[in-house]
Amino acid sequence: MGSYRVCVCFTRKFRVTEAEPPSDVKEAFKKYTENGNQMNSEQLLKFLIEVQGETLLTVGDADAIIRQILQKRHPITKLTRQTLALEDFHHFLFNTELNPPINYKVHHDMNAPLSHYFIFTGHNSYLTGNQLTSDCSDVPIMKALKKGVRVIELDIWPNSDKDDIHVLHGRTVTTPVELIRCLKSIKEHAFVASPYPVVITLEDHLTPDLQAKVAQMLTETFGEMLFVPESDSLKECPTPEELKHRIIISTKPPKEYLEASASTTASKERRNSSQRSNCSEDDVWGTEPSSLTADQDENEKSDSDNFEDEDDSNHRPQLASAYKRLIAIHAGKPKGGLKEALKVDPNKVRRLSLSEQALEKAAESHGTEIVRFTQRNILRVYPKGTRFNSSNYKPLIGWMHGAQMVAFNMQGYGRALWLMHGMFRSNGGCGYVKKPDFLLNVGPNNEVFDPKAKLPVKKTLKVKVYMGDGWHLDFKQTHFDLYSPPDFYTRVGIAGVPADELMKKTKAKEDKWTPVWDEEFTFPLTVPELALLRIEVHEYDMSEKDDFAGQTCIPVSELKPGIHAVPLCDRKGEKYSSARLLMRFEFV
Repeated sequence: MGSYRVCVCFTRKFRVTEAEPPSDVKEAFKKYTENGNQMNSEQLLKFLIEVQGETLLTVGDADAIIRQILQKRHPITKLTRQTLALEDFHHFLFNTELNPPINYKVHHDMNAPLSHYFIFTGHNSYLTGNQLTSDCSDVPIMKALKKGVRVIELDIWPNSDKDDIHVLHGRTVTTPVELIRCLKSIKEHAFVASPYPVVITLEDHLTPDLQAKVAQMLTETFGEMLFVPESDSLKECPTPEELKHRIIISTKPPKEYLEASASTTASKERRNSSQRSNCSEDDVWGTEPSSLTADQDENEKSDSDNFEDEDDSNHRPQLASAYKRLIAIHAGKPKGGLKEALKVDPNKVRRLSLSEQALEKAAESHGTEIVRFTQRNILRVYPKGTRFNSSNYKPLIGWMHGAQMVAFNMQGYGRALWLMHGMFRSNGGCGYVKKPDFLLNVGPNNEVFDPKAKLPVKKTLKVKVYMGDGWHLDFKQTHFDLYSPPDFYTRVGIAGVPADELMKKTKAKEDKWTPVWDEEFTFPLTVPELALLRIEVHEYDMSEKDDFAGQTCIPVSELKPGIHAVPLCDRKGEKYSSARLLMRFEFV
């Protein structure tokens, strides 16, 4: 019983009651028990196979489910029966551990090249907050790895004495952290959440002598964990299975520092002599090809691979050969514009980095070339430089074009990051998601997927929102409303290719801690392989902004058919202890 004081002399009382099973649950129980009042293991198994799509389960599995439910619901009473009553059956369906909406085990083929996977990727992984003034630390790196992030980005700079290496966001007032501390934390936490490889992308601003010191740090810290390629550059990406428990380094191959620096100085002098406006200090590696810089600001340029490929410097002295030897995936762009940058070399794998704006611009005229490039090479997309508050962008444009590393600020909480969390709930949350076949296939006339093509509806998803529960256990009684229980409603929709995006919502249920909506929505999908089911619960507030009450995002390709318990998360993506929805998913 909950009490809400309306005024000094008047108190409203409400009882938190357990809602009865939805009619669909009652009908399923009636059907599979053949109008009986108890469900045995054979009947439960038949329901699990025919309705829930659990074709691999056995009678033994059904027996185990029944035992767990009875032990949880009747811990004191010694029951002789090993069957479920209707309320027990409903409790099973509403249990997020026993009846989740997706498979939490690795089930994708992990023996394809790395370029065939979307990879959970962080941006400026060392920052604790905004991009300009926050602290740099190994703590966000550890948090990211524990969540399954597989690509960690470190910006490495000389310290003030030029004798050691710091990690910091250059040309800002972020406080630095020592590189060695970050490397040790990566080693300790790299494989806590997933056994599959961790890629460290280095934004390198070092002199050759410090690059050699980095090579020593990497070798001594990671030892046998460090993947060292047999040749100067990879001819083909290894597989995640082959690289289990390995650390991979990806960065720009080292150049002759002084020559590059002199070239930069000369370039600046030429600009000054011509009195061009808005000139700024270039990175020591040179400038972006003009076709990629139209929408990029200075911060974005420092984050991209703005230098010529190492093959253009064959005659330069190799001052950091030990460092270069450790670079498994070479980053960089060849001379020339975008078309040249997207050329596929059959004898070499490389990584290309584009800002979100540069990708959007490139996609307008080079969409199929980007898809072809990502079939063999690695494309990294990163937030535009004006996202000083560490916000994120819509990740779908990257995935639509096959980009493996859609880099996100993991501290930039919001809907964009919820989508990222949703995508990487796929495949057991291991941080590697196999790309859909259409992004990897090549047709008889050498054609590849065109992201701009209009496609027919391939599949329709029906989503039914039955009810919700658990908020009274996760929130204080007056969290949502001082004077009465909450008025919850649910928003359900699709994030995906533009043709599939759609949001709908239920009606608000007044004064209910356990709301029952029983509403169904239909979503036609042209590219279900990339669709994410967005779910948000809010509390309606007549006078102010509606209160947040939970969210989750689920890959449509991973959804199990049937009736399932959907756990809800807070704004940061942490799962609530109890808040959940009972929903049904059906594909037609």
